[in-house]
Amino acid sequence: MNFFDGYIEGDKPVIADFFAGWSDPCKLMDPVLMELKEQLGDRANVVRIDIEKEPVCVEMFKIWSVPTVIIFRKGQELWRKTGIIPAHEILTNLNYYIR
Repeated sequence: MNFFDGYIEGDKPVIADFFAGWSDPCKLMDPVLMELKEQLGDRANVVRIDIEKEPVCVEMFKIWSVPTVIIFRKGQELWRKTGIIPAHEILTNLNYYIR
C-alpha cells in the first residue's frame, strides 16, 4: 500500500495528474490543473503525482506516458486520458461520473 491508496478511497472525487518534471506537455497541464482547483473548490481533490518519486503508483495504475489524468472516486478509476487535456473536458467527465 502507498500513500495514494487511502487518498482515493473517499467519497470525494480525486483528479490525479501523473506527470514528470522534464516533460513539456506536463508543464502545459499546470495552468489547466490550477483552473480546475479554482473551479472545483472543495468538491474534488486535484493532485499531482510525480512518476519519478512514486514508482509504485506508476506500476499500480499502469502509467505508460505522461501526462495522464485519472478521475477516481471510492477507490474506483472512473476515467483516464493521456496527453494535454483541456479543463472543460476533465470537468465534463467528472460531472458525468459523479452525478
